[in-house]
Amino acid sequence: MSDENGTPATPAGSTATGPRPEPLRFFGTTWVHHDNGYALRRAGVAVGSLLAAAAACFVLRFAFEGIQIANSGAFVTLLVVVMFAVCSALAFGHTWGGFTKRPDPERQSSLRGLLAIGFIGTLLAYFFRSLTEAPGEKLHRQEYEEAREQFARRTTRRSGNPSKKRRRS
Repeated sequence: MSDENGTPATPAGSTATGPRPEPLRFFGTTWVHHDNGYALRRAGVAVGSLLAAAAACFVLRFAFEGIQIANSGAFVTLLVVVMFAVCSALAFGHTWGGFTKRPDPERQSSLRGLLAIGFIGTLLAYFFRSLTEAPGEKLHRQEYEEAREQFARRTTRRSGNPSKKRRRS
């Protein structure tokens, strides 16, 4: 702690030995070195998200049957099918893009309803991404490597006396 203002001597997310990796949902910090059951967790996320998407489709099937039993017409049924398809596609694209760059919090909150309706797209994005890496690992690894490089640059010592440096002419 700094004596003057009570703030920590090291910045948030770092220690005296360097920056700490940010934990990922379902993975913690196992994504850094791919240890402590990382492969098993990835397989679990893939299977879990696929099973959740299948269960969601099964539940939606009952909703469509309810619409058909209500005899609301082909137009309403088509409208509901298109709505779920479009929202799922948009949710897939938004979630997939969120794995490679930080989403804007304001845009994220404005899309909350769309993402809730298109939850199947979000689950499928998690499934497909977990086949190659932990969802969000690439973004977190890039940020972690940049933080480590900045830390290394800040902590390297200069060699030699700067006053004895030769002047350029």
